[in-house]
Amino acid sequence: MDHTTLYFLQEGGIVTSIETIIERQFLRWEQQQKQPAEKVKKQHAVPRIVTVSRQAGSRGSYFAFRLAEQLGYQWIHREIIDAICHSSGYRKRIIESLDERYRSHIEMVVDSLLTGQAVDHSDYYRHLCYVVLSMSQLGGVVLVGRGGGFILGPKRGFHIRFVCPKEKRIENLVKYKQVSRDDAVAEIEHSDAHRREYIHKLFNADIDDPLQYDLVINSAYLDVEELLAGVVRAISSKMEKLKRLLSDY
Repeated sequence: MDHTTLYFLQEGGIVTSIETIIERQFLRWEQQQKQPAEKVKKQHAVPRIVTVSRQAGSRGSYFAFRLAEQLGYQWIHREIIDAICHSSGYRKRIIESLDERYRSHIEMVVDSLLTGQAVDHSDYYRHLCYVVLSMSQLGGVVLVGRGGGFILGPKRGFHIRFVCPKEKRIENLVKYKQVSRDDAVAEIEHSDAHRREYIHKLFNADIDDPLQYDLVINSAYLDVEELLAGVVRAISSKMEKLKRLLSDY
């Protein structure tokens, strides 16, 4: 599966559009909220969300897709996040899927982000914060890109960074996207610069700061499939620890 294929999930030979993925996840969240309040509270004592930041060509997107399958979570790529952020209907629906108590909590967190470390106070950034924080509370997602880990911080979710030497990333893009070497080099250089600027502009932070992540993976000599079991164990371990630390979250 190449990187572009990941913009759409393929199930049983049928390509699933971004809108269908969003609709399916909303239905899942809405069904969860219909459960008894105590059961919902117990299930979501710790936000069940994983964020994946990745360098172009590191195979981080593919890993995130496979990790979502392993966890039984929904894979959410940046195109899906943007579709929700730019739709007032989707934004309203995701907020309404939350318990009233958590709506007020998210409002306070967003306000603190806007007056704290973030340097970009645009409407998009506010919408992005609401959507990502809502997803973290509703749970069951692997979120790729858009600085999700910077919004959530260390006590919400599990945050992964995928890196890889440039030459190996070029090789991966040529192999999996079937592009020329020159095109692969251009894509990597553009992507690296854009993502670095994006994180600095929105969060006044360094995307390559290892302290922003729970796990930094250099995929140069590691098989993506063989990584899954170990990462799932690490996620479970952190979530158990957070349950003890945040029992009243």
